[in-house]
Amino acid sequence: MGKVMKSRLIVIIVLYIVSFVIIIIKLSSMQLLNTKKSIATLNKLSTTYAYGDQMPRGKIYDRNYNVIVDNAPVNKLIYKKVNNMTTKDEIEVAYKLAQNIDIKTNRLTDKIIREFWVINNKEKADKKITKREYDLYDRRKIKRSTLDDLILKRITKQELDKYNDTDKKAAYIYYLMNNGYAYDEKLIKEELDDNEYAYIINNKIEGLKIKTSWKRVYPYGDTLRQILGSVSSSEQGIPVDQKDEYLKNGYLLNDRVGLSYLEYQYEKELSGTKDVYEIKNGVKKLIKKGKNGNDVVLSIDINLQKEVEKILEEEIVNAKNEANTEVYDHSSVIITDPKTGNILAMASKQIINKNGNTMIRDNTTSLLTDSNQPGSVVKGASMLVGYKTGALKFGDTFYDKCIKFKNTPQKCSWTSGLGALNDITALKYSSNSYQFQLALKIAGIKYYYNMPIKIDSTPLNKYKEVFSSLGLGELSGIDLPNESKGYKSNNANAGLLLNYAIGQYDAYTILQVSSYLNTLINDGERLKLSLLKEVRKSTDSNELGNIKYKYEKKVLNKVDIDKVYFDRVKEGFHEVMIGPLGSGYMGNLDNTAGKTGTSETFYDSNNDNKIDTETVSKSFIGYYDINNPKFSIVVSSPHIRLKKKSSNYTSNVNKRITSRICNIFFEIYK
Repeated sequence: MGKVMKSRLIVIIVLYIVSFVIIIIKLSSMQLLNTKKSIATLNKLSTTYAYGDQMPRGKIYDRNYNVIVDNAPVNKLIYKKVNNMTTKDEIEVAYKLAQNIDIKTNRLTDKIIREFWVINNKEKADKKITKREYDLYDRRKIKRSTLDDLILKRITKQELDKYNDTDKKAAYIYYLMNNGYAYDEKLIKEELDDNEYAYIINNKIEGLKIKTSWKRVYPYGDTLRQILGSVSSSEQGIPVDQKDEYLKNGYLLNDRVGLSYLEYQYEKELSGTKDVYEIKNGVKKLIKKGKNGNDVVLSIDINLQKEVEKILEEEIVNAKNEANTEVYDHSSVIITDPKTGNILAMASKQIINKNGNTMIRDNTTSLLTDSNQPGSVVKGASMLVGYKTGALKFGDTFYDKCIKFKNTPQKCSWTSGLGALNDITALKYSSNSYQFQLALKIAGIKYYYNMPIKIDSTPLNKYKEVFSSLGLGELSGIDLPNESKGYKSNNANAGLLLNYAIGQYDAYTILQVSSYLNTLINDGERLKLSLLKEVRKSTDSNELGNIKYKYEKKVLNKVDIDKVYFDRVKEGFHEVMIGPLGSGYMGNLDNTAGKTGTSETFYDSNNDNKIDTETVSKSFIGYYDINNPKFSIVVSSPHIRLKKKSSNYTSNVNKRITSRICNIFFEIYK
């Protein structure tokens, strides 16, 4: 019995020992693992990331790799608070800078001035709060911010009037020094001139330092300037209305971004990436090196663009010296490669009278937004409606005559005596009557003089369907923001149908007219208009990088009309250019095709948003050459003359502009 008890005791002791060993091992293991996890967590919590300055944006080139937007180095002034800097020290720095640095204070607010007064007049500021208000604050009935607001409100005009321009400038600089987090670097001035740079270097003011930055420069001056767009300053930062989108994509509030047009459109390519630093236990380490932005190569030929702008400026001045041009103020041009949709040049110039002085203003962005009734240039589209519906056959003849409905004025061609016309000669001599009679045939109406008439929207919708498929009234797809769709009518009656057929109803942008012309040239293949040739990867040198993306033509839609009908319209357009209406329009070039257009339009003569003046507008579309199109051109001169004048003289400004540009094009590309 004793031996049994002894054996059991030994077993129990062994079990206890084994259990303790297991527990010790488990506890040691847990402690070791948890320590490692804790250290990893601690390291993670103590690791932060910081970003360097924005790298320079990518350059913008023209199609021949001429730099048209570049970067130039500039010195910017930065303030960063150091540990021993007091408020008094910062105020002294602000005044030193106010007296020696030219700072724009257009963002200086009344609140900033009042807050600066409080900092400089602490005792006076405290006395603006009553004992009762302090008591309420002590009892936590009101917040400290409420007291601060009351102080600002109670500063008198007399107290603020003591501040001169230097004081106000110092107030603004002090605001810049303290706006945001204390540990951040604060931008005081984006670009120092030589004297300012020397002052900062020689005086070594605590907290101030100079950093190298960049600014956009334009080797070709104002050429294409509007379309190139603009970039924000560091002070502006990202636009407030786009803040969420930019922050989501890794931008900081004071980052510089493209604000308009091409700089905005290609922000993702042009914007560089920043250096990324890992800060662990106070040690800063570069973990990702930043890069300059990618380079954007445009389809624009900057030398052609320069000549186009020069010609426009000269010819609008010449036109203003002619009769009947009282309300005329601008002309516009767009030149494209019809085979790709690439834009080779685009410009609009406006002549204005300011304080008795005549000035030329860049108006190129109006190509995106302004719409006009183009007149007879759309007659090619109207012919296609006839062919598509079966209402028109090759060689169909109509006698040119005035059309008259009951209780309405008669509608005629631009001149009498055009006689019998077929579909080709109707285009050649730009017969309105031919288009009127074709439209009535499409509507299924058998016309007779002074007939009463009522039609539904069906025939007009047939026109709209074809016009839209050709690009008229549709976005061109151009790679720029803010493109307009123009004006589309909603009403339908006989008179409006006839007006529509000759380009006297809906209004289109010059981009849409260009898209329409290219669609005719390409036998119904409507291409997206584009300013992009390619994107090149960034490099550390001035050399072009490898191609990242090359633009390929983009087909927006294919018009459901047989090629033979497009060929027929183009034949008519060729006849225009060798006939009386188009001869000489395209300079010394042969084998051209085109169409002139005249429309009756209306003008707001006194800017009261009321259309009060009848005018005549002129358009032209054309291309060279008919066998292998190298370029297409659209020229528009709205309100070239007043309609109700004793003289019918109309300036030939479109013809002069087009002829000169075509000759220049041939010189460049011969």
